[in-house]
Amino acid sequence: MFYGITDLTTYILGSIFIVLLPGPNSLYVMAIASRFGVATGYRGACGIFVGDTILMILSASGVATLLHTTPLLFMLIKYVGAAYLGWIGIGLLRTAIMRWRGKAPVDADPGTTDVGQPFHKALVISLMNPKAILFFISFFIQFVDPHYEYPGLSFLILGVIVQILSALYLSMLIFGGAHLAQQFRAHQRSAALAMGLVGLAFIGFCIKLATARLV
Repeated sequence: MFYGITDLTTYILGSIFIVLLPGPNSLYVMAIASRFGVATGYRGACGIFVGDTILMILSASGVATLLHTTPLLFMLIKYVGAAYLGWIGIGLLRTAIMRWRGKAPVDADPGTTDVGQPFHKALVISLMNPKAILFFISFFIQFVDPHYEYPGLSFLILGVIVQILSALYLSMLIFGGAHLAQQFRAHQRSAALAMGLVGLAFIGFCIKLATARLV
């Protein structure tokens, strides 16, 4: 046992698979990196890190229990988050259509003219998912010894491990997206098609979150 963590190896392996699952967080970071470069991608990634850290803290502090006992709060956060994902998806689809028709420059995105905008968007995407709070507490708790004297330290270590794995994965997506950007600049319609697919994916995430149930 490592600082109250019952099975560190299994936890790391499970965290790797979880981090690799496609979701709006990673897709958004890759999308902005492919359009605006590595620096912008990392600004978005920082928003994800901050958002996930807040969710982990909320999970450990008992907010998961509050969501379980207050379905109205869960539904409110869920629908606001779903609406935000849908809004991003529709915006991407509109820009993709304009680009396909040759009416939008390659780097046009009115929502990211402010250098802080990718961070704020990614932060909201991360926070507006009540299922994530429930997931963190249900996943972490499986690897914490209930008899350990300092469970907060165990949760801290588990959270740091997830963030390190997430940082490595997002870095791969950011540099991969930046490489794709070089290819897309010479092929406007390919870029438009890729952006449209990302927009559809966000609309799919919107529907998935809107139909999620409190378990």
